[in-house]
Amino acid sequence: MLRTLGPAETDVLGMGERNTTAMALGLFRVCLVVVTAIINHPLLFPRENATVPENEEEIIRKMQEHQEKLQLEQLRLEEEVSRLVAEKEALQQAEEEGQQQSEAHTAWDLWSTLCMILFLIIEIWRQDHQDGPFPECLGGDEDELSGLGGSPLRGLPLPNKATLGHFYEHCIRSATGDATRTREFVEGFVDDLLEALRSVCNRDTDMEMEDFIGVDSMYENWQVERPLLCQLFVPFIPPEPYSFHPELWCSSLSVPLDRQGYGQIKVTLADGDPLGCICDKTKLGEDMLCLLHGRNSGVQPSGGGSHEMEDLLCSRESSYLDAMQVMKWFQVALTRAWHRISHKYEFDLAFGQLDTPGSLKIKFRSGKFMPFILTPVIQCNDSDLFFIPQLPKEPCRGTPASSTDWLLSFAVYERQFLRMTAKALPEGACHLSCLQIASFLLSKQSRLTGPSGLSNYHLKTALLHLLLSRRAADWKGSQLDVRLQELFCFLERSLLEKKLHHFFVGNRKVPEAMGLPEVVRRAEPINLFRPFVLQRTLYRSTVDSFYEMLKNAPTLISEYSLHVPSDHASPPPKAVAL
Repeated sequence: MLRTLGPAETDVLGMGERNTTAMALGLFRVCLVVVTAIINHPLLFPRENATVPENEEEIIRKMQEHQEKLQLEQLRLEEEVSRLVAEKEALQQAEEEGQQQSEAHTAWDLWSTLCMILFLIIEIWRQDHQDGPFPECLGGDEDELSGLGGSPLRGLPLPNKATLGHFYEHCIRSATGDATRTREFVEGFVDDLLEALRSVCNRDTDMEMEDFIGVDSMYENWQVERPLLCQLFVPFIPPEPYSFHPELWCSSLSVPLDRQGYGQIKVTLADGDPLGCICDKTKLGEDMLCLLHGRNSGVQPSGGGSHEMEDLLCSRESSYLDAMQVMKWFQVALTRAWHRISHKYEFDLAFGQLDTPGSLKIKFRSGKFMPFILTPVIQCNDSDLFFIPQLPKEPCRGTPASSTDWLLSFAVYERQFLRMTAKALPEGACHLSCLQIASFLLSKQSRLTGPSGLSNYHLKTALLHLLLSRRAADWKGSQLDVRLQELFCFLERSLLEKKLHHFFVGNRKVPEAMGLPEVVRRAEPINLFRPFVLQRTLYRSTVDSFYEMLKNAPTLISEYSLHVPSDHASPPPKAVAL
């Protein structure tokens, strides 16, 4: 038979259900706190490819403080659970008071749970928002993150279309109108200089110089800085029986990140055998070049050898070509060649900047000068890639760079890409105008506040990326202001993310018609802004200089539009042969 429950039994069952609900809510709150702690704990799920910043001890201290706070919070929650158990016992003694307290606590638990869920959602959103733009930097400072949430370019206005057009016509175009004459003058002189260099060397036994190749801004038609500067590559090949075998950085898995984009050049015999001395195998003439032994080496040729050998071109105890030794040899050869033809010219030739290999300067009697760069390079196999010498500098970390490391230059491919793209763009396209104006502003800002980590090569790289992603119709001359704004926004985003990929390395979007070597297309992309990840001071000064440049842009453009410097109208003097 069924029995009807009495009032006392009904109250007991009601209290049991309420107590069970309170316990479940309490345990649910504990689980939420634990999940929040896991999400916020930086040691449980470290970010991939994170770079440890310089203030590592400060970050670890903050992590420890955060962990202590979580432990205190866990203890507090355990005390709260114990209090709920005590309340359960009190409810059993006082039914009416227990019922009211239970309802109050249930409402409070629901409200706390909702707050905890809301806090968890906000915390997840905050971390996603911060982690997105900074995949390479762990724990960025607040001043580095300040530009992400604001308007593009921090709301700094750029000059309008009419002002930019007037500035370009009167300051940029008129100032670079004599670029053609400058190129012709330098090319004619370099032809004569290289011919003299070939004449002082033995064509059969010495380094063979090929015809020069014009690269960079003067040959891409966007040079704006004064004085106009021609950069010329001079490929050279070794004498018989030697041959060069380039080794790219992407062919090895053990190359450090700061050596990406470099390579080494191994010197071997023409038949592929390892490098060996030919002093005992052949009779050396006065101009014979031994790539293994130096002037003070104890090895003498079998032919008796009262002559002196040329300086060593390979690194000591190595079969790899030494960039420093090659530059010394090239400078000596240029000096001998200039002495042979100097009587024909009414100017002097001197070496220019010491930190720039191949920097030369023509000094006229009037006091004016004309700089140019003549760089000895080595062709990478049968491609248009060239290895250029770089002076060893102290990198961000580690030991000094090796003199056997040669920088791989894409200058010829960059020139070809701009030419190929220009054929598809509308007549009077504004892509080079954007680059010229940006280069002008960067140059003036560098004179005001000193050089920063941003260079003309970064500006050109950003433009190449935009040319590849934009339609040809977007580069009409009437879109100059829009495209210039987009170029600066692209640079701003790259600076804030500390990431600007090299245009060619690892870029599968580059047209196959360019003929880029497949090993370069498949390589891992190179981040040109990687130094900003490692050098906080350089990064902050570069960002500040970038925004200062944008702030000064309207004033600079207005001033130069009204007052064109007088030296812009002075063409280069002609060479006079005696």
